[in-house]
Amino acid sequence: MRLVMLGTGPFAVPTLRRLHASPHEVRVVTRPPRGRRAEAPPMQLAAEELGLPVWQPETVNSDEAVAELRALQPDLLVVCDYGEILKPPVLSVTPLGGVNLHGSLLPKYRGAAPVQWAVLNGDAETGNTVIQMTPGLDAGPCLGVDRVRIDPDETAGELEARLAERGGELVLSVIEALAAGAAQPVKQDRTQASKAPRLEKEHGVIDWSQPALAIKNQVRALDPWPRAYTQWNRGAGEPLRLIVHRTQVADAAVAQSAEPGVIIEAGPRLVIATGAGALEIIAIQPAGKRVMATGEFLRGYPLAAGHAFT
Repeated sequence: MRLVMLGTGPFAVPTLRRLHASPHEVRVVTRPPRGRRAEAPPMQLAAEELGLPVWQPETVNSDEAVAELRALQPDLLVVCDYGEILKPPVLSVTPLGGVNLHGSLLPKYRGAAPVQWAVLNGDAETGNTVIQMTPGLDAGPCLGVDRVRIDPDETAGELEARLAERGGELVLSVIEALAAGAAQPVKQDRTQASKAPRLEKEHGVIDWSQPALAIKNQVRALDPWPRAYTQWNRGAGEPLRLIVHRTQVADAAVAQSAEPGVIIEAGPRLVIATGAGALEIIAIQPAGKRVMATGEFLRGYPLAAGHAFT
């Protein structure tokens, strides 16, 4: 089958590699380099490494781009982590339309950050879904599903990498079913749909009035970006921003009588009272410094029980 794969970010790369290793013919469309440094996107680098031609239109929805796509005479579009919603003219250039690999169990978590929201909400399970593409956002019929358990200490970055590695096999199985005329689309239940909007830096602010488990999930979900952080008012001078890298729910009965954000222990552990229970910080990073274990951090910064994070 002649495939055109549209992808930009790292989540798409393992699927590209799997399709390249298959008997199918693959062409690659990716977004142009963006940002001040204009770095090549991961999909471009992977395609060049594999010796595949790369096409990078400013927008794939322009009349010129649609004509270019049609000239390739693809049988199917494969979309993953592309970064632009495809309009009906694009989806109509192939006999089989397009399929999209999405990192959630649709209709749950439609949108740009499904993995992060699954971790943030403390879900025990997620997965990949391949859908038939329609004009709606992640709303098309499901063609294949792969479920995975979420480890309670797994970060969003780790989970996303794991889902990415599994995605290629799922996409390939759907392509084979489509080629054989054996695909069985399952309509999404719109009443079960939820959104997963892109995270912003503001999502990183730790609210110590939240339960300890919710804050732990926030730290996991915002790793590797934008990171969860708090502030320590040192008295004189500006507050010190502290990026929290790893935590665990602490067994600290005294937390019941302490205000949220108040430090309960400052050696050898760093334990903070929350809205429900206490949280132990395992790894932390002062602004402008490297990540360090809590013991090392406490040797360099004079925190004490009774101090507070805000």
